[in-house]
Amino acid sequence: MSHRSYTPKHAAPRPTGAGRAAVRASARRTTLIASTVAVSATGAAVGAGLLVSPVETMASVSAADASPLSVDVAPAADRETRDEDVSRSAERRADRQEKREARRERQERLAKRESREQRRAERQAAKDPRSVARSLLGEYGFADDQFGCLDALWVSESDWKVDADNPTSSAYGIPQALTETHDLPADYMTNAETQIRWGLGYIADSYGSPCSAWYFKQANNWY
Repeated sequence: MSHRSYTPKHAAPRPTGAGRAAVRASARRTTLIASTVAVSATGAAVGAGLLVSPVETMASVSAADASPLSVDVAPAADRETRDEDVSRSAERRADRQEKREARRERQERLAKRESREQRRAERQAAKDPRSVARSLLGEYGFADDQFGCLDALWVSESDWKVDADNPTSSAYGIPQALTETHDLPADYMTNAETQIRWGLGYIADSYGSPCSAWYFKQANNWY
C-alpha cells in the first residue's frame, strides 16, 4: 500500500511549479507599483515645497540653534545703551547743578562786594568833608594853618557839596574839577574823600598851598 503525505484540511494546497512562478511575478509587480507610487509622491512633495532637503534641514536646525543667542544679545545691547543714556543724563544733571552753584557763588560775591562798597560810601557820606580835608593836609605837605584858606576856597567853589555842578562848565564836586579836562578817578563823582584828595593834589601841583590858591581865586575869580 503506497503512503500519501498528510495535508491539513485548513491549509490550502501548495502551488505547483507554475503556480509559484505566477506568485513571484505578482509580487514583483506589486513592489514595482508601490515604488512608482512612492517616487511620484516624493516628487509631488518636493514640487509643492513639502519635502525639505537634508542641507535645508541642517540650515534650519542651525538657525534654530542660533536664534536663542540672537535673542540674548539684543537685550544686552539695549541694556548697555540704556546704561550709557542714564550715565550721560546724570553727567548733564551734575554739570547743570555745578553751573548753578557757580553762578550762585558769583552772585553772592557780587552782592557782598556791592554791599561793602555801599557801606563804605555811606560811612564816607556820614563824615564831615571838612574833617576829612583837615585830616589829609599833612599827607600833601600842608600845615594845619592852611585849612582856613582851604575852607574859604571850597566854600566859594561848592560849599563842600559832593554833587555841586557848575551849569556853565564841566566843573563838578567839592574842588570843582573840570570833568572834561582832567583825568579823574573812577569814583570821583560820588566819593567825597576822592574829591578832596584830588583837590589837594591839584592845589599842591598848581599853587603850592591852599592859601596861594585862595589868593589867586580872589584876584581872578577862578583857580
